[in-house]
Formats: sequence, C-alpha cells, structure tokens
Amino acid sequence: MVVHYNMELQQMDVKTAFLHGFLEEEIYMAQPEGFEIKRGSDKACLLKRSLYGLKQSPRQWNLRFDEFMRGIKYTRSAYDSCVYFKKCNGDTYIYLLLYVDDMLIASANKSEVNELKQLLSREFEMKDLGDAKKILGMEISRDRGAGLLTLSQEGYVKKVLRSFQMDNAKPVSTPLGIHFKLKAATDKEYEEQFERMKIVPYANTIGSIMYSMIGTRPDLAYSLGVISRFMSKPLKDHWQAVKWVLRYMRGTEKKKLCFRKQEDFLLRGYCDSDYGSNFDTRRSITGYVFTVGGNTISWKSKLQKVVAISSTEAEYMALTEAVKEALWLKGFAAELGHSQDYVEVHSDSQSAIALAKNSVHHERTKHIDIRLHHQRYHMCRFNKGGEDCNRMQSC
Repeated sequence: MVVHYNMELQQMDVKTAFLHGFLEEEIYMAQPEGFEIKRGSDKACLLKRSLYGLKQSPRQWNLRFDEFMRGIKYTRSAYDSCVYFKKCNGDTYIYLLLYVDDMLIASANKSEVNELKQLLSREFEMKDLGDAKKILGMEISRDRGAGLLTLSQEGYVKKVLRSFQMDNAKPVSTPLGIHFKLKAATDKEYEEQFERMKIVPYANTIGSIMYSMIGTRPDLAYSLGVISRFMSKPLKDHWQAVKWVLRYMRGTEKKKLCFRKQEDFLLRGYCDSDYGSNFDTRRSITGYVFTVGGNTISWKSKLQKVVAISSTEAEYMALTEAVKEALWLKGFAAELGHSQDYVEVHSDSQSAIALAKNSVHHERTKHIDIRLHHQRYHMCRFNKGGEDCNRMQSC
C-alpha cells in the first residue's frame, strides 16, 4: 500500500519503553544500592511503574500504548493487534505499525504523519529516525520515482553465515538438493551419532534461517520445513542438508523482496501440495503464496496434520489453508481501506477444485473431515473452461 499510494514511510523508536507501563499487581523491590531510607533499611520499595526484567513489563507497555492510541482516536486492527489506523480528510488513511518499541508510520498525508509524531513525542520519550531505512534486521530501500520498495536481510544473512563458519562456503543454486531423502533417526542411528551431533548447533541454525524466511525469503520456506523436522534427533545427513541451505543462502545473500507499483492492485492466492513427501509418516506438504498487484506478501509451507490417501485430498487440504488465509487477508485489507469483492485462489488440481465446487456425496471423499469443507461456503462463484479452469473465487 505504501508503494501503490506513494505514501510517506517514517520510523520512530520509543526510548526505555518498558518504563512507561503502570503495574496492576502489588510488587516489591529491594532498596537499590546507594539508596536507603533512614530508620528503614529493612523495608522494601513498592513499585508503581514497570521495570526491565519484570515479566509484566511488555504487557503493561502494550496496554499503555494502546490506551494512548485510542485516546487520540486511532482504531486498533481486529485482524492484527499491532496495527493502528485512522481515516483522515478525504479517502486517505494513516497507519502505525508497532513491534514492541519499534514503529513505522505510513500515510499519503505528510502533515498527518508529522502530527502523529508530535503527539507521540509529547507522551513518550521518542527517537525520530526519519525515513524508514532498517527495522527488525530488514533493510528498506525505496525509489519513489520508480515506484519501487525493496526489503533485504543481506546484513543479517552474512552475520548468520559467519556465525556458522559458512561465509566462505561454495554456493549452490537450489534451496535443497533433490538427492536429499531425509528420514527420522532410528534409536540405533541416534545413539551411534550422539557424541558427534551433540556439539552441532542444529537448532540454533534452524532458528537463524527461520528468521530470514519469515522476513524476506519465501524461497526458503519449503527447505526449512523439511530440515526442521529433525531437531530432536539430528543426524549427519540432516546436518548436511542444513549446510546445503546455508550454501544456498551464501549464493543468494543479496536477494531482495521487491514491491513495485502496478495498475492492478488485487489480492490473489496460489496453492499447491507435495503429496506424501514425508518419508516417515507419508504426510503431504501444504504450500501457498499470496500477492497484491503481483507483489508477494504472504507465504507458507507446512506439513499437513493428517495423511492424505490421494493427491486430490492433499490438494484439497492445501486449498482449505489457502482459503483461510485469503479470508484473513481480505478482511485485513478491507479494514485498512482497500475493499475487494472476492479473492482469486488458484490451484493446479482440477479434482480438488471440482470437489470444492460440488458438495455432492462422493464415495472416495466421504471420509474427509468436515472442517476442510468450509471453503465451499466462502465461494462466490466458480469459473470453468479455458484459462479459468484452475481458479476459484472466495468471498
């Protein structure tokens, strides 16, 4: 939306955010060193404000900030509690995105942005960082004239590669080689390799890769889902697969997530499944990606919870997950001022689309859980024939 409507994008930071919260519980603290009340050295201090280190502090800060934003007539999103918005004069909106004490402010109306920044600075001790350049490890680059905004985690990826001594590794061109046929460790295999693998930072590496995948790297989603299955009992083969992913990151560390201004500003989804790809349980994998105007905004690759007995069933479950995400994104976009009558969800499975379209009882599909059929009730209409045969439209 920032790119499409050519909005201002400003960044601010709250200094000592957790000190602004008011405590609801009765909490006492020992007198700090260097401070003692005469005739009261055995007494404790009753806390009135939250402090860093208290488990209540993050929650109390969030409550305090929410109270302030509501007080200046901003609405908290029902779809994402870290997003606040307000309609300005005309059809323009102003948005504030909060992550603990980091925030982004976006609006096409620059005066509204400046006014909000002044209100925040009067209430809290703020640091004005100007145009957004970097937040949560993501570098933001923007060319307003060309209608282009990019997100990159190049610095973070380089740091991860250095941490695991892979910064000089030979790059590869695929996220995960097709020769990897990974299976869970047997008890015997785990015992034989335990001494060697206990010093391998398997879980730490997975977590580091995951942060990059969540932020700007949808191309890592599938491979990360595969290698993360073996964190409890990793083997040498599993670790080799992890290092392969790091080698791929080594060769693609400069990759960026690009957002370009397009005339088409419609939300679309694409889903697929990898049938029976788990060699241990034979469960399938659901994958989907959503775009707005061709720009990627949401993605997922996840092992399905049950074993599909046919590719149709696996694709149907993937379609269900995609429709659920479509409903959330559609509602979120409408709340932010961008309404869309329906969301196209594309699938390459004719049988899954036919099953979603037709609620007639089928002998081969009667066992499918009722919750997976909810997509039928969100379909506005169905296009068939020609190029539209792989597309369903969800309300």
